[in-house]
Amino acid sequence: MIFLCMGYFNAEKMHALPGAEVEALMNECQPYTDKLYESGKVLLDAGLESEVKSLRRVGEKVMVTDRPPAATNELIGSVFILEAENMEEAIQLASIHPTTQVDKGEEFGWRTEIRPVHFFKNDK
Repeated sequence: MIFLCMGYFNAEKMHALPGAEVEALMNECQPYTDKLYESGKVLLDAGLESEVKSLRRVGEKVMVTDRPPAATNELIGSVFILEAENMEEAIQLASIHPTTQVDKGEEFGWRTEIRPVHFFKNDK
């Protein structure tokens, strides 16, 4: 099975950090990310920028806004796709991700959401 995992963070708290502190925090993530890759189960991993555009159809037009549709300080900072036998294995693998391993992550609202994917096309 394929699972989409999304790593969230509190944008207000993370953006208040000086650049050097963000860099140090990201460096702390790398060993956990490497361990996740070593599982051989990661099909895709991407870190995301904070810029968000939300598209919604209203009548016959597509409306574009500069924020997520929900009023929240949470943003998706990373997405990764795993291949696992079932949700239990996906949880075990995703728990290696820095969102659940880096101590300071709790302070910045880090969390991971896992969703089974019902369709996945890989052109490789």
